[in-house]
Formats: sequence, C-alpha cells, structure tokens
Amino acid sequence: MTSLSTLSTTAPLWVAARPQTFLHLAVRTYSGVAVTTFNTSSLARNRSSPFTYTSKRFISSTPRSQIKEYFPPPTTPGVKEVTSAWVHPVYTESQMESVKIAHREATNWSDWIALGTVRVFRWGMDFATGYKHPEPGQETSEKFKMTGKKWLARFIFLESVAGVPGMVGGMLRHLRSLRRMKRDNGWIETLLEEAFNERMHLLTLLKLAEPGWFMRLMVLGAQGVFFNGFFLAYLVSPRICHRFVGYLEEEAVLTYTRAIKDLENGQLPEWNELKAPAIAVQYWQMPENQRTMRDLLLYIRADEAKHREVNHTLGNLNQEVDPNPYQTQYRDPSKSHPSKGIENLKQTGWERKDIF
Repeated sequence: MTSLSTLSTTAPLWVAARPQTFLHLAVRTYSGVAVTTFNTSSLARNRSSPFTYTSKRFISSTPRSQIKEYFPPPTTPGVKEVTSAWVHPVYTESQMESVKIAHREATNWSDWIALGTVRVFRWGMDFATGYKHPEPGQETSEKFKMTGKKWLARFIFLESVAGVPGMVGGMLRHLRSLRRMKRDNGWIETLLEEAFNERMHLLTLLKLAEPGWFMRLMVLGAQGVFFNGFFLAYLVSPRICHRFVGYLEEEAVLTYTRAIKDLENGQLPEWNELKAPAIAVQYWQMPENQRTMRDLLLYIRADEAKHREVNHTLGNLNQEVDPNPYQTQYRDPSKSHPSKGIENLKQTGWERKDIF
C-alpha cells in the first residue's frame, strides 16, 4: 500500500467529499487501491479497500491498460450468450499426459522446404521473444532464463500467428469450391475449426497477460507478412503448406512441453496458484479439479498435438480428390481411423494407405 507521505504529485487521485466531516483519498496503484480517511478531529488513518485491482499486464509497456476487456461478452438487449458452432472434444487427463514430442522425418524436397522454413521462423521467434533453450546437460544462463512473463509473451506471439494457416487454407478451398462448382469433401470445416481453436488459445492467454505496444507491433508485422506469404504458398502447393504447419505444430508441442517441465520443476512459482480463466473452463469443459495453470497448458498442448497430426495427415493425401478423413464416416467403424479427439492420436500423422 502507498502511504500519505509517499504520495507523488503525479499520482492519480480521486477526492470524494462525504457527509459529516470525512474526506477520503483513493490512490490507484499497480498492486491495489490505497484509501486514506481524514476527519477534523483526529489524525489520518489508513484502511484497506474491500476490493483490489491486480495488474495482469506482465508484458505491457504501456503506463496503464488501454483495453478493459478483450472480446467482451455481448451487450445487445435480450442476448444472453453467443454459442459456438464448434464444440471442443473432451480430453481425459491420461490422454493429455500421453502427448509426446515427435518429429516427422523429411523424405523429399517438399518436406525439406517446409522444414527449413519452419526452422527459420523458429529462429526469428526465439530472437523476438528472448528465448534460448540450453544444450543437453547445460543450465540455462541467467540472460535466457524463462519466467512466467517471458513464457506468456512467447505463447501470445505464437498463437497470434498460428491462427492464420487454417483460415487461409479454408478460405482458399472455399473459393476453389465455388469457382470450380465442386464439393470440397470436408476440408473447409476442419481448417476453419483449427483457426478457431488457435484463436481460443489466444483469447485464453490474453486473460493472463496484456501485450504492450511493442508486442502488438510485432504481431501486426508478423501476421501481415505471414498471411500474404502463406496465401501465395497455398496457391502454389497446398501439400507443402500442410507439411509446414505440421512441422510448426511440432515446435508448438515442444514449447508447451518445456513450459510444463519448468512449472513442474518449481521454476515458475508465480504460476503455482494461477487458475485457468473462465473462458478456458467453458471451452475445454475442464473438470473442477483440473483448472490449474498446468492443466491449462496440457489442454493447449493437446490441441497443438492434434493440429500436428491433422496437418501431417492432410499433407500425405491427394489434395485434389481425397476426402478429409476427419469429417468422414467409414464403412468399417471397428478399424482405427482419424478422429476429432486424441484417443487414437498419431504423433506424426496418418499415412494415406492406413486411411483409405
């Protein structure tokens, strides 16, 4: 709390006169609200406000919040809630714990193009978010030691870009279907749902941290360049683009796995008591006993692992004629097939011969 003697003349003050002879001064700080009460017959006494204002702006560089609420609920008269067309599948704890780091080996020139591009992007993101993973057997230097703030900055930057590929791919396939007057065979739905899922990751993380102007500028630049580049690349080779996203999601799984390990090793004490926001609880249908920060990271990592599988699988298919295996009903339901959940997750994607 801030005492009267330490109040600066530049601090924001609200003065409210009340009946009798009392005067209340309230000082808003980043840690709370200090209220000092005066009367004419006694000395000043301090008391705590019944409410507190806790700043969530871990990575903000602005003096105070410019946006009160990201994507606030609707205020239209008569509207209670806006529901989503996509209901997220329910994950069990054992399914999420079984997600592993995996890598699909590049076998041809198109795979190498996709993998090389992802490695360049990874280097750029590491540089932008101040991340450097130590070599095996080495400790992280103090300069590159990850904190909760740094992890959230990295997550927000990653998720703000990760929502682009699905939207671009779904949009182009939608226009292609209209232009050629042919069915799309279910690809559009899965690609748009992927973009929606990545956006939900971003909205959830924005409940935990608010980006400052520098982060917003990086997101704007990255999204502008990435959208147009991916748009042109998808026109040339959708297969390379899906392989690229598959490799990109491999990196996302790696990132969230390392963050979970840091949390489990006690390196992120600020996350020990952090709870999943209400938007996450509702979207993932999180059980009451699975709403910690670790649980939230497990849910997001499971989604990224699913995107990894989906895009590697789509990259294995004939882009022109094959139906989307994630929107298909099969003649033999007893045989294992791709699904929307992670109950039969294949870390490096389904091969075409195993589906059709």
